[in-house]
Amino acid sequence: MTLEMFNKETTLAMRKTLIGQSCRLFYSEDPVKIVRARGQYLYDENGTRYLDCISNVQHVGHCHPAVTKAAASQMELLNTNSRFLHDNIVHYADRLRATLPDKLCVFYFVNSGSEANDLALRLAHQYSLHEDVIVLDHAYHGHLTSLIDISPYKFRKLGGQKEWVHVAPLPDTYRGLYREDHSDPAQAYADTVKDLIEEVHKKGRKISAFFAESLPSVGGQIILPSGYCQKVAEYVHSAGGVFVADEVQAGFGRVGSHFWGFQLQGEDFCPDIVTMGKPMGNGHPLACVATTQEIAAAFTANGVEYFNTFGGNPVSCAIGLAVLDVIEKENLQGNASKVGEHLRDLLWGLKAKLPIIGDVRGVGLFVGMELVTDREKRTPATEEAAQLARRLKVEKIFCSRCRACNRENRAHSHRYVHRQTKDKRRHLRLLLPKAT
Repeated sequence: MTLEMFNKETTLAMRKTLIGQSCRLFYSEDPVKIVRARGQYLYDENGTRYLDCISNVQHVGHCHPAVTKAAASQMELLNTNSRFLHDNIVHYADRLRATLPDKLCVFYFVNSGSEANDLALRLAHQYSLHEDVIVLDHAYHGHLTSLIDISPYKFRKLGGQKEWVHVAPLPDTYRGLYREDHSDPAQAYADTVKDLIEEVHKKGRKISAFFAESLPSVGGQIILPSGYCQKVAEYVHSAGGVFVADEVQAGFGRVGSHFWGFQLQGEDFCPDIVTMGKPMGNGHPLACVATTQEIAAAFTANGVEYFNTFGGNPVSCAIGLAVLDVIEKENLQGNASKVGEHLRDLLWGLKAKLPIIGDVRGVGLFVGMELVTDREKRTPATEEAAQLARRLKVEKIFCSRCRACNRENRAHSHRYVHRQTKDKRRHLRLLLPKAT
């Protein structure tokens, strides 16, 4: 079956009629119709080439031949319900295990980062037998109802905060409660979690999990202060909870120096649960949860069978294996370190010349810069960021703006006060696929 190729105006008109309007397009005022892709480039219907700094799901580049070949070959041979026995799933789990600390040795395959994070919540609840969850302010963990509930980025626009969800300050040393001039921001931010746990206990409630991205992305491309996670894990474990590291955005070598974002905290830190997703399948729906034998055993002990019809199917695992092969054979971690360092150096050079750039931060190809109208006050340059993204599009570069809201952080009786301003897009995010 050959599908008819519509012109851009027809495609846009049909989308407006057929697709829910909450499913927004990039550059909605003048959307781009993409008809093909290769490597780090997207092409529109006129053959115009754009550098793609948005589609971070295509982790090893669009339409990588090794990945597409693996998908087609496996599809011709077998794709079936993942409850049948097949080799691909164990091969893939074994390859993942080699990248992780020894204690993370049990895997559950699913289809998306949202599914992975939802399952992580279930694992934490079942293991701890507690309900309450601590999350970081401005976090986003997925679109399922359970994840909207633990995503301040979303729930503040919807039904509000549930009584079992508790929000800790984002460890942002540029704009946060404790900044770069603090003597020990890691300890200071970790202590806010400790204080929050004490408040929860005073209410007669118990902590199930601390849930955080290893590198908060929607919250502002935040690099967590070294030592923060170790201290938080200590407090959470003492409260009977587990530490969940959301690697859906940052995992699989994007940070360059390490395969996982949480490894930036040092060899003495290991989460109890790790969730992964976007980069795994290079655009194919593939995600996973890794955890310990103890947590997996508690999940099994409830007597309720867990299965995921498509999670870990032969085709998905073949694609995942191909992605791992490409990362290794093409030294993409080294590429992320080299290109990311070069990019940051260029941005720091611009910062020295342009007062509008307040901060440049990142590791590997997880990079962002923050625009401000006043460096001393660190006032978000919201409209300027929007203008820059539009101008980059004219220059054939796609780049995203994170919708982290303009916030004023205050300390009062060890509590974190949040003031939200609607839709303040204050910085640009650069999450690149394979780049040369």
